[in-house]
Amino acid sequence: MKFVTWNVNGLRACIEKGFYDFIKAENPDAVCIQEIKMQPHQAEIKMDGYYEFWNSAERKGYSGTLIFTKKKPVDCILGLPDESHNNEGRLITLDMGDFYLVNQYIPNSKEKLARLDYRLEYEDEVRKYLSSLDKKKPVVMCGDLNVAHNEIDLKNPSSNRRNAGFTDEERNKFTKLLEAGFIDVYRYFYPEEKDKYTWWSYRFNARSRNAGWRIDYFVISKRFIDRVKSIRIMDEVLGSDHCPVIMEIS
Repeated sequence: MKFVTWNVNGLRACIEKGFYDFIKAENPDAVCIQEIKMQPHQAEIKMDGYYEFWNSAERKGYSGTLIFTKKKPVDCILGLPDESHNNEGRLITLDMGDFYLVNQYIPNSKEKLARLDYRLEYEDEVRKYLSSLDKKKPVVMCGDLNVAHNEIDLKNPSSNRRNAGFTDEERNKFTKLLEAGFIDVYRYFYPEEKDKYTWWSYRFNARSRNAGWRIDYFVISKRFIDRVKSIRIMDEVLGSDHCPVIMEIS
């Protein structure tokens, strides 16, 4: 099976920039996208052969997640058990039979870390939720996690300390997630690889200079790692300020 995760920074805009061409070329079994910034009725989506599962934010033009999958899941769960975290459309879980597929868009801590406290609370709830799923069957979680875990995961770590996405608090939450029984798949296969990023600011010609951050991930249950065949950061694919990441499993 081939999985894609991609923060499209507005699905309608990404469609105009080649989203369908990318899907046609890669022919994935499941596509997990974040920051769709739309409701289901706001555009005609042409994804023949795929089931659709939407979790749009209550606020129009903001956040939201969506999964396209060729295989019909056993069940679909929107959001977290704590309903207070569910108005921004940040999480979808599909029961795929022998594993859970989770599409995730972690809140950004914002300028001056205005949402850091909320984000940390949210991450505690996510970790608790993923651990509860993992007790039942393996978890394949992917999405924009809005954190560069280690210095190797961004171009300029020294000048970004205490900036959103590279605070000690955010990095420690990711460490705790891994310690709870999960693996960062890309780092597992490429522990020393530098200069591979998934997001670039639109400012300062960041993408042309490859001054980026790796903040889009596949994180899976440890016992599932032997099924992973490959993982690729598709940094040549345009259409968003993020690029897709593709993982294949047996």
